[in-house]
Amino acid sequence: MSKVLFLCTHNSCRSQMAEGWARELKSGVIEAWSAGTEPGVINPLAVKVMAEAGVDISAQKSKHVRELLHIPFDVVVTLCGDAQATCPVFVGDAGRVVHRGFDDPSQA
Repeated sequence: MSKVLFLCTHNSCRSQMAEGWARELKSGVIEAWSAGTEPGVINPLAVKVMAEAGVDISAQKSKHVRELLHIPFDVVVTLCGDAQATCPVFVGDAGRVVHRGFDDPSQA
C-alpha cells in the first residue's frame, strides 16, 4: 500500500479534506496522512462539508509535519503555496512530491 501525505500550512481544511477523501475513495490502495507546517485546529466547516458529502473527518487531528518524519512516504502532495515552498525541507525522502494548489477555504 502506498503512503501518501497531504501537506498544507495549517492542516485545518485542505489537507484534512484530502486525507478524508483519500481514505474514503482509496482505502485499499493508499494509506493517507495529512499534516501542516504551522498546524492549528481542524476547521469545523471542513468537518461539516465533508459530512454532507458522506465522509466523516471529525476524528482527524491537526498535526505538524515533524510528527510524521519517521514515515517513508511514497508521495507528498502539497496543497498551498506556503507548504510547497517549505516542503522539500521536511520531506526530502519522499518518493515523489506533487503540488496541487488550492485557495485557502478558511479565507473565503
